[in-house]
Amino acid sequence: MNTDPRTALAALINALERHYEASAASRGDDDPALDAATEQLTTAFDAYDDALFEAYDVATPLIVFDGDDEDDEEDDDEFDDFDDLDDEDDDLDDDELEDDDDFDDEDDDDQR
Repeated sequence: MNTDPRTALAALINALERHYEASAASRGDDDPALDAATEQLTTAFDAYDDALFEAYDVATPLIVFDGDDEDDEEDDDEFDDFDDLDDEDDDLDDDELEDDDDFDDEDDDDQR
């Protein structure tokens, strides 16, 4: 696909506006107009992301979730490793806080 990124961006902005309008007018989760706008937004985003990558070898930092519960469980597994990192960071933060207290005391002594 050789879509111009600028053209794809304009289509994405238009799709965002249509999605906003459908969201503002929606009266519930099962609104067919909102579903259609969501699908158009997803398609426009994918086209923009692909065009940007094709033209400049750059990807957007965004991910489109499709709303399937089964896929969400698989996606959650991909982020389990990040949860482990958070736990490690929490442990490090406690140690770093103790070290920071030592530095604060030294700074106070220097100011006196």
